[in-house]
Amino acid sequence: MDSSSMDSGLSLVSFWSLLACSLQLLAAVMLTHRCGGRGLGPDRWVVLWLFYDVIVHLTLEGPFVYMSVGGRTVETSEGPLAELWKEYGKADRRWLTSDPNIVSIEILTVVLDSLLGVGLIYAVLQDQFYRHFLQVALCVCELYGSWMTFCPDWLMGSPHLDTSRPLYLWVYLVFFNGLWVLVPVLLLVQSWFSLRTLHIGDRGGNRKRK
Repeated sequence: MDSSSMDSGLSLVSFWSLLACSLQLLAAVMLTHRCGGRGLGPDRWVVLWLFYDVIVHLTLEGPFVYMSVGGRTVETSEGPLAELWKEYGKADRRWLTSDPNIVSIEILTVVLDSLLGVGLIYAVLQDQFYRHFLQVALCVCELYGSWMTFCPDWLMGSPHLDTSRPLYLWVYLVFFNGLWVLVPVLLLVQSWFSLRTLHIGDRGGNRKRK
């Protein structure tokens, strides 16, 4: 698989990067199964997403932050994870040069979102009362991070994005970033209806007591 021979942009590094993402998903599936996700009904899909979310934050974005602080950049770093981020950097050059806006967002994502994700996994598995509080907080953080990642560049005419190849546009930029928009929106909708049901149930119970 020669990187110079494929117009679509699918190189050997692309292949291994996509394989790594697949292995992260497999790890999330195994953790969900091990933690009893099958007994959760529809919430098993929530737990699966949360495990995947936390794994990505810690194993991909965590190393990115490490490679992007203290005067370092992804572009000057070496190793398998550096090569993965260099591959993504072909679609968005800001990830190569320690862009302050990107690094700031990723620091918040790695620390805060990972903690919220772990807390929410526990809350769902143990059916804790604060489950939807954490779910709403996490989803808002994820959506804010996505907005602040791309909106500043869009306002400048997207000078750092390369959308000339389908792989860069539809896989790297749209698919992988779109997941962190679509899923949080769906989870917010779930929280809305769950909290609404609880509210209606409480009002009905109060009326009966009266």
